[in-house]
Amino acid sequence: MTATTTPSARQQFLDSHARETQTTLRVLRAYPRDKVDLRPHPKSKTARELAWMFVVEQMLTEKALTTGLDWSQAPSLPPVPGSYDEIIDTFQNRQQRVADLVRNQPDDTFSGTVQFYTGPKVLGDVPMMQFLWMILSDQIHHRGQFSIYLRMADGKVPSIYGPTADEPWR
Repeated sequence: MTATTTPSARQQFLDSHARETQTTLRVLRAYPRDKVDLRPHPKSKTARELAWMFVVEQMLTEKALTTGLDWSQAPSLPPVPGSYDEIIDTFQNRQQRVADLVRNQPDDTFSGTVQFYTGPKVLGDVPMMQFLWMILSDQIHHRGQFSIYLRMADGKVPSIYGPTADEPWR
């Protein structure tokens, strides 16, 4: 029997972040470019706007890891690009920047906190590592939403955690 070592909390996050963002990129790339303005319900975002959420989450994470999040004024976010491929490229670049930041942060960064929402309209101190996992979980949540848009747009849904009708494993 060989002994195994458990990766650090940082490495566990980095491994999951890499795996999940690659899956998200597969889903984003599968989306038909001629249907980026699909809005399944009046209260829903368009596919383009929902895709931009993946970028916004990476921006939030980057800011949390560098300057912290300042909620004293409404956040100003860049507008959603007109080009869907620009959204994909920006997400890919931002997720790599986040991975590099996490990889290169001093250890004490992860024992600190960041101000973030802990409930509706309630800000509180969230442990940094918990915040990172929360944002990654939200990416997974939005990817699930986006896979429904993808199906509604007659795109081919790639494997996410298992086979799909479009990508069977047999």
